[in-house]
Amino acid sequence: MKNRTIVALLLAGVLAVPAFAQQSSTTQSQPAAQSAPADQGAAPKADTATGKQPLQPQTNEGFWGKLNPFARKKYVQRQTQPIADRINELDELTAANGKQIKDVDARAQQGIQLASAKANEADQHAIDAGNKAQAAQQTAQQASTRLTTVEQVVTNIDQYQPSTQTEIRFKPGQTVLSKNAKDALDEMATPLKSQRGYIIEVQGFSSGHGQTAIANSQKMAESVVRYLVLNHEIPVYRIYLVGMGNAPTQAAASGDAKPKRITGGRVEISLLKNNLEQLAGNTTTPAPASQDQQQQPK
Repeated sequence: MKNRTIVALLLAGVLAVPAFAQQSSTTQSQPAAQSAPADQGAAPKADTATGKQPLQPQTNEGFWGKLNPFARKKYVQRQTQPIADRINELDELTAANGKQIKDVDARAQQGIQLASAKANEADQHAIDAGNKAQAAQQTAQQASTRLTTVEQVVTNIDQYQPSTQTEIRFKPGQTVLSKNAKDALDEMATPLKSQRGYIIEVQGFSSGHGQTAIANSQKMAESVVRYLVLNHEIPVYRIYLVGMGNAPTQAAASGDAKPKRITGGRVEISLLKNNLEQLAGNTTTPAPASQDQQQQPK
């Protein structure tokens, strides 16, 4: 009986020693743990990934030293929990940094593509502007050439030059056109239907004296004008008529020959032209630009 009691006491003592040692180690480590936050709060913030102070190893070894053979599960969990928490924080930071890097890379790629597209569009606009400028320069040169020609023609627009001249003879006292006279007028007036920039000068000459000669020459000239207007549709504003009476001809009046008085009557028809036909030929509308030049690819 006494032996059993002694054995039980010894066994209880053996079991109590580890518990007492662990409790002593826990009690001694608690002040250090409690003082650590105060020290960390007082110390400046560490330059780490989590922004926290590094974990400090325990300097108090306790009763069993660094390795407690009788450590319980909860004790081990208390010792390893800060390390696990810190590892979890680092994993979260790594994942967040990776996501930010991917977002920055995606935005950078998108910006590069947008800049490249804008650069290509600007190049195309520059090419279009160059083509339009070249076309505008060509048009300006053509317009300058036409303007120079127009200025020359307009300067000489009232300078009529003799083209053809026809003479119609009348018997004394006659004012009606003969068949030969009509044929001569047809030959002169037929080409004028498609022409511009001309005038017709009709001068009547008659024998006799004074107003009688002037009246007869006026009637002969009017018969010629009437035939041109009715049969060839010559505009009246292009015909200038004058009855010269018994005045000498223009050649005789200029001193080239002696003045001669005529017997009977005659009418001189002079066709005079200016440069209006040349003006019409040089001011034709230029051909429109082709569709490829009007619409450049974008």
